[in-house]
Amino acid sequence: MFKKILIANRGEIAVRVIRACREMGISPVAVYSDVDRAALHVRKADEAYHIGPATASESYLNIPKLIEVARKSGAEAVHPGYGFLSENPGFNRACREAGIKFIGPTPEAMELMGSKTRARQTMEKAGVPFVPGTTKGLDSLEHAREVAAKIGYPVMLKAAGGGGGKGMRAVRSADQLASALEQAKSEAMRSFKDDEVYIEKLIENPRHIEVQILGDEHGNLVYLGERECSVQRRHQKVLEESPSSFVDPEMRRSMGDTAVRVGKAAAYSNAGTVEFLVDEQKNFYFLEVNARLQVEHPVTEFVTGLDLVHLQIRIAAGEKLPIRQEDITLRGHAIECRVYAEDPDNNYFPSPGTITRLLQPSGPGIRRDSGVYEGWTVPIDYDPLLAKVIGYAPTRREAIARLDRAMYEYFVGGIKTNISLFRRILRDPDFIAGRINTGYLDLLLERHKNEQHAARDGDRKIAALAAVLFTQMENGAQAPETARPAAGASANGAAASNWKRTARADALRVQ
Repeated sequence: MFKKILIANRGEIAVRVIRACREMGISPVAVYSDVDRAALHVRKADEAYHIGPATASESYLNIPKLIEVARKSGAEAVHPGYGFLSENPGFNRACREAGIKFIGPTPEAMELMGSKTRARQTMEKAGVPFVPGTTKGLDSLEHAREVAAKIGYPVMLKAAGGGGGKGMRAVRSADQLASALEQAKSEAMRSFKDDEVYIEKLIENPRHIEVQILGDEHGNLVYLGERECSVQRRHQKVLEESPSSFVDPEMRRSMGDTAVRVGKAAAYSNAGTVEFLVDEQKNFYFLEVNARLQVEHPVTEFVTGLDLVHLQIRIAAGEKLPIRQEDITLRGHAIECRVYAEDPDNNYFPSPGTITRLLQPSGPGIRRDSGVYEGWTVPIDYDPLLAKVIGYAPTRREAIARLDRAMYEYFVGGIKTNISLFRRILRDPDFIAGRINTGYLDLLLERHKNEQHAARDGDRKIAALAAVLFTQMENGAQAPETARPAAGASANGAAASNWKRTARADALRVQ
């Protein structure tokens, strides 16, 4: 077993890996940029090394610097977390060449899965179902038009080398294709330095369901159930849960067996996730493999009782999987909310700044993976994820109620967060009933916006009515005869005041 591990990341995932190291008797080593000097992961590590300025390319993405720190600290292994260099085969290979163990799949498996087109080609050979479309990048606009005409509109354009919604464009008619392809290629180049784009059939109202796989370096591979990831905003996950309310035991076995087949086709080891699109008839299609630990891994840990980071480290140290497929049973239900520093009332714009007050949720069945503390300044330079709050209970309804309660306990002062969004989701009848797909959140937000507009319109009418009443009272105006009670009296029989008569008259005019 390793004695020292370098965590090549920051924030809540770095804190999460540090905790696992502590439990296993391993010394954790942190790295930090200029703006992260006082970050929580730096405070919790045994050692911490400065790696450069705030700009990620000069710090957390600086491969030579990270290798230098690993050697200097004496770390035998590197855990990449997620994001940054976690799926970078170049970093993986640089660790190998330096004699440092990379806690994750091999660089060869990572390269295979890193390109969605190469992954689709491999899955085609392995007989894994995937969405109809190309297995190679589009050569030209004419090529795109030919494929789109063959598979039928609507179609989806996707960047071959990326994710997170970048380089994706839905195309519903032929006249939209040219501009959409140009935009997708341009965004893919900006985001991934690779403008390869492929095309596939757009599945209407799909669910996004993924399967966690885990393999050792001795050829053993298992699946750990599924996660429902359909609650998304702009193709980015916001809330995840396990198990999916849409998946029955037979479908779970079928998806799990397929995910294992995907892993074996790629000679995959360590933790990974096979993602699927699922249509309304429960047909599932291979989407991609995330060759790393996922943000949403805690929900799987809750329902399986396994610690995925512990297992990652043990696998990297050469140990065999301590579990077989028949040993894995899902118990209860877990839901995770990703808490971001962003303003829901300003198009979810990032909200950096100092956390002046922090009240965090706790209690039965609540887990909090956080990378912040009161008095810390959230930088603008990185992903705005502050923390993840996970609720666990015997049933989905109980997990929802428990997490809803936790969100009302959560308060972050000094910056804006998306906590209010989760309060809406967790109380929404469609979510509670499990009536969700990848378009669910957009509809919920649109409905909320319309309700806000209606409320503001109502407030403006009330304000206008009040202004009219005030003006009439100031001018000593009398109410019209039609506004007076039949007997000239108020409801209690007393003479109606001029104010009441005026109000009634104006109310009649507004109607």
